[in-house]
Parts: sequence; structure tokens; C-alpha cells
Amino acid sequence: MIAIGSDHGGFELKELVKKHLQERGFEVKDFGCFDKSSVDYPDFGVAAARAVASGECDRGIVVCTTGIGISIAANKVKGIRCALCSDTLSAKMTRLHNDANVLALGGGMLGPNLAMDIVDTFLDTPFSGEEKHARRIRKIAEIEN
Repeated sequence: MIAIGSDHGGFELKELVKKHLQERGFEVKDFGCFDKSSVDYPDFGVAAARAVASGECDRGIVVCTTGIGISIAANKVKGIRCALCSDTLSAKMTRLHNDANVLALGGGMLGPNLAMDIVDTFLDTPFSGEEKHARRIRKIAEIEN
């Protein structure tokens, strides 16, 4: 299951991503927002991230206008490795090397075709499992605030 969340600035892209995921056969849990009324991105980014961190969802996708704020909020959740991606190579590499479990997108920065390519790359790329990358991920997990 894929957790998805956005603020008002990412609402339209979130809805397109949700539809795309459902067409691909993914089950989607939508943590909001549910319209274009002004809201605060941390509420929705953290809700989606917590669902991933708890194991309720396998991965997450979060969207705000730039993707920056919501990615910062999602990364405050222990166990989350959220990557803001604006191209397919970044989406591929963050999965291969960082085993990122949440993807952040900028709803005001990306067109729908590129956004869906990024989503597909993120979801279809496995973690490489290489020892050096696993070691680095463990070191990140050990960082305390």
C-alpha cells in the first residue's frame, strides 16, 4: 500500500498521482488534504510518513508546491528517508543507494508526465542491497536529534 499526502499546493498533482497508482494496481491510502483550501503541509506529510514508518504502508509519496517543506516534515519521522526528486535519475539513485521510502514532489514544479515518470521510477527501482549503501543507511538511522 502506498501512503499519499499533500497540502493545497500539491493537491492537484496528488490527485493525478493517486489515479496513476490505482491504474497501476496499487492500493493507496490518502492522508489528505482533500481540496484546495489552505492547509499546513506538515500535518499531511507527517501523517503519510508515520504510516510508512509504522509499516501500515510500504512507501509514501508527499506533495507540496515545491516539495521542500513537506519533505523536511516527513524526514522528522523516525525511520523515514524522504527524497525530493525532480528528475528520474534522482528517483532511481535514491532507491538504489538510499533505500528511500518516501518520495516528495513539487506540485508547482513538475508537469504531470514527468511526475508520473518519477513516481514509476521510484516505485519500480529496488534498493541495491550493496553493503556500503546498507552501512550508510544504518549510520543515518543512528543519528539522534
